[in-house]
Amino acid sequence: MADLRGVARLLRGLLSGSIPVGRVRDRFAERDTGFAQQLWRFATIGVASTLAYAVAFVVLRTSMSAQIANIVALLLTAIANTAANRRLTFGIRDATGALRQHAQALLVFAVGLGLTAGSLTTLHALRPAAPHWTELAVLIVPNLLTTVARFLTLRLWVFPHRRVAPALPETKAPTT
Repeated sequence: MADLRGVARLLRGLLSGSIPVGRVRDRFAERDTGFAQQLWRFATIGVASTLAYAVAFVVLRTSMSAQIANIVALLLTAIANTAANRRLTFGIRDATGALRQHAQALLVFAVGLGLTAGSLTTLHALRPAAPHWTELAVLIVPNLLTTVARFLTLRLWVFPHRRVAPALPETKAPTT
């Protein structure tokens, strides 16, 4: 539960803007944020999202069916993932177009939900009393496939005008 509360605090901070992501990014970002930079940022966010999904699924699975736990965990992490990628991977800091972009990203969520729900259905047909850890293990492959689709969809369709994030402002050397 402490992990879920921590994820919730992180999500609230990212969505409200109270976490100074821009200052952190400005301090550590390089000037060129081309494909490799975007891929690295996307992968980092993806690892965090996958861990959050796994924790949420395991916790939720104790009180609900595998399918419902999957839907809830996937939806929560998809929303947070899109917000984080919008801001950190593609450099969009204002609210313009956010609702449309989240709606577009939810289409990828639907694909991921179809893949994960189908995987769980197949597992339960083959092994009705599968332990929770087996369910989680079976969900990893469709989540990885969805991640690849998510990056391509975000880069080519949702944020096509942000293939290269704007460079950081020039800093002038102090004159003496």
